[in-house]
Amino acid sequence: MADTALVALISALVLAGAIALIAIALRRRRKRRRARGNPDPAGDYAPRAHWAPTSGKLNFSSFVYMDVHGDGAYGQADRPMAGIVVRLYDERGIFLASARSNAAGFANFPMSSKRRSAAIQRPGSYRFSVSVPSGWRASSANQDQAVRIADAPGSMVGLAGEALPKPVGLAPGRTLNGRTPAATGVTLSVMAKGQLLESRALPADAAFRFPLGVEADEIVIAGSGLDRRLKLSAYPVDLGLLARGALAPDAALNAIGFDDITPRGLCKVPSGHAGLDWRNLNAMARDHTANSEGYVNGNVSGAYIAYTSSGHPAEFGRATPFGFHSVMLTAAWLASEGETALVESWLGEELIASDEIALSALAPVQYAPMLQAVTRVRLSTKHYWQMVLDDLVLAL
Repeated sequence: MADTALVALISALVLAGAIALIAIALRRRRKRRRARGNPDPAGDYAPRAHWAPTSGKLNFSSFVYMDVHGDGAYGQADRPMAGIVVRLYDERGIFLASARSNAAGFANFPMSSKRRSAAIQRPGSYRFSVSVPSGWRASSANQDQAVRIADAPGSMVGLAGEALPKPVGLAPGRTLNGRTPAATGVTLSVMAKGQLLESRALPADAAFRFPLGVEADEIVIAGSGLDRRLKLSAYPVDLGLLARGALAPDAALNAIGFDDITPRGLCKVPSGHAGLDWRNLNAMARDHTANSEGYVNGNVSGAYIAYTSSGHPAEFGRATPFGFHSVMLTAAWLASEGETALVESWLGEELIASDEIALSALAPVQYAPMLQAVTRVRLSTKHYWQMVLDDLVLAL
């Protein structure tokens, strides 16, 4: 009896192996035929006659963008966000899959009526839920959207949605960070369209951190020789240690980008760019490196950014003093979320400013020391992860 069972098992294994070999041989034969092509030109451009689902998959996508103006409408100034998690649920609320948005802002969910590996395989109502980062808001108020999928027998994948999910806009909660020296009588005023929103006294010799309202567009600091004025962007601000003799509000400023260095995807920033010496900074297209969230999210203008090569310290400067107004700084990877940047500024041999800034890969922080005269600026990170720079603003 045992011998009979063993023989039957071996026979079954041999048969299964033979079937598998035949299937492999047939598949290889089909591939060879497809590679060789069809000798008959009659069907080269023929209209499709049989409209039926293929075995392929189609991406059904949720689009996420950085809402620069915070108005909830996707416009020309807004920019795709990478690394944002979107979750997919069926009509019963059962979790099906999650995906992160790519460099173009799309979180893709494969759809197919024939492929079991697809996230969406059958008709029904599906919910797309964008995970809003802590401290952010969904300015478009549509982070959860239900979309109905129906049978579509003549379509490529046998299914079609009534519509794609609407674009989801995200806006960071802006904060104002900085430190005061041992001085008294310093006042911070928050403005909107020239009108005072709030005013508060800054503590002496202490760090400060305040939330900024959605409508705030300018901050003014006055007193103890620390006077300065800064137009706000869509991003959080870090002023560093307030120093006397800041750049004047009417100083002629130059915004230095990295879009005119090379037409290629990657290039070391050469000395002479914008009249400065550069060390260990690379210019790169925002989507040159796959799955690099901070290179995408840290790009606030144009299509190129700069980053600290291999995560090692970088510098820019020149012999003649220049003003250092501000720069956008971002962590290059979500894996380095919370990395600490150290920015050190020299005037000749004197270190005149040294500030630590907390970085995120989701959005830049505008570091704005507004120093009147420097000759060298050194940028590094505490744990040697890459740091992204864009919109460097100097008085040259």
